[in-house]
Amino acid sequence: MVKDLVPALVDVNSASADFWRRYHAFRTARHVETRPDDPILPDEVEERILRRGRNFEIFYRYEIARDDQMLSWFGCSTIKPGAPGYDQNRHLMSASCAVRREHRRQGIGRSWLPLVLELMDRRGCRVLTLDTDEDSGHAFLRWLGAEARFNDVENRLQLADVDWAMVDRWVAEGAARSPQTTLEFYADPLPEAMWDEYSTQLSMLLNSVPFEELDRGESVVTPPQVREWYERMAAVQEQSHSVMTREPDGSMSGLTEVAWSAHAPQVVDQRFTGVRPDARGRGIGKWIKAAMLQHVRELHPEARWVSTYNAGSNEPMLAINHQLGFRQHRVGKAYQMTRDQLAARVAALQL
Repeated sequence: MVKDLVPALVDVNSASADFWRRYHAFRTARHVETRPDDPILPDEVEERILRRGRNFEIFYRYEIARDDQMLSWFGCSTIKPGAPGYDQNRHLMSASCAVRREHRRQGIGRSWLPLVLELMDRRGCRVLTLDTDEDSGHAFLRWLGAEARFNDVENRLQLADVDWAMVDRWVAEGAARSPQTTLEFYADPLPEAMWDEYSTQLSMLLNSVPFEELDRGESVVTPPQVREWYERMAAVQEQSHSVMTREPDGSMSGLTEVAWSAHAPQVVDQRFTGVRPDARGRGIGKWIKAAMLQHVRELHPEARWVSTYNAGSNEPMLAINHQLGFRQHRVGKAYQMTRDQLAARVAALQL
């Protein structure tokens, strides 16, 4: 019975071999269900990701297991006191959970709700964020009373279908339209001497991205966070590539970044792309995206597709991506609800 299933806190740094066997069996089953055609992270890489400490976030992880089989997995996170942007983001908690397909509709998913409420109260969080791209997840979150606040679209570009003549033309046009603007490419992490400038500009660009109705606090990036990002990428053998533009005064006006790893060589992960508001309208977005594709083609000939996520309302970036050949692959939504709404739902269910 579900009432006999008790969530167990997981310390990934002291977890037993039995836990890891349960966990990997669970995530493999979920991967086959949700992304059967995509590469799955090797077990040892997944373990390094989970075990690696975070200096600026607090994570909680729990499992529900029976007969040495994981039935459900839950995780949540919030900003750590003293971290950059703590005052602007301390009210937010993000959470996710999953239940094995054959054990759904038995109340296991809802059994997590009192724990979520307790953790929000423990950390003083007032807004809970959950996201999904599965029909069962949407149904659960609507039943819970959470409100859809953000459309998150995964778009993919098949590199075999790219119009490379157009890509070359975009690079030439970008340089012609901004003759005094220079293009820089970094095949490895940015030099540490650039981290102050990079942090300031990335914070500004992140806060200019549309997030629809989502309460997401404020992005505050600092050099110590950049160091942690690069150390985390190195630990899982990911490579970062950056293309940026500089104006005559030396300031950064546009930035695009991707990541690639040897354990998933067919995939290029397109991460952030942004152009400073006062530099828009000159084709810089097209220029840096096209230049990055040229570098990806040269450095990673084994790559088959580029994956990126965009706000459903980010029309300028979606237009660029569509012209390049990106096509919608998966649509997700981020939902939010307040702590008091969650408390009322838990009370109504008498959990």
